[in-house]
Amino acid sequence: MVNHLVKAVPNLFTIGNLLCGVFSITLNMSGFLQIAAIFIFFSAVLDLLDGRIARKLKVNSEFGVELDSLADIVSFGVAPALLFHSIAAPSIFTSLAFILFPTMGALRLARFSVKPTIGYFKGIPIPAAGLPLAGMGLFLYSNAWITILLAVLMVSPIKVKKL
Repeated sequence: MVNHLVKAVPNLFTIGNLLCGVFSITLNMSGFLQIAAIFIFFSAVLDLLDGRIARKLKVNSEFGVELDSLADIVSFGVAPALLFHSIAAPSIFTSLAFILFPTMGALRLARFSVKPTIGYFKGIPIPAAGLPLAGMGLFLYSNAWITILLAVLMVSPIKVKKL
């Protein structure tokens, strides 16, 4: 019984990450853009902790890895893209950035799930792309070019050292 509870602890942090992403989307839809941005930052804290806790407790699991990817696409892909879209002036570049950002994030996460790397990430991790959008959202600023650049960097061959 205790072993099952210990195994669940990191997944609870991952669920917290997901819920913060969902709250961000909900707050965005209600017009609370800056609070929506803050919830993306809360997601990042929980995302950082879930993996560290899993390693510390030695309860890494394939389920936890997949759950983390699903939470990340919501919290660092969809939520920041919606925040960007809510702030940006309508244009073809806004639409392109809005579509590309979560799509490239999903591709990046799928690539990592299929072919994990040790010691580095190939392409910038989705939280590293989503957090700058959240930061811009905090100041009600948007930039389609930065958003497109971040989307492309997620699927680029650039190697980024793991924290």
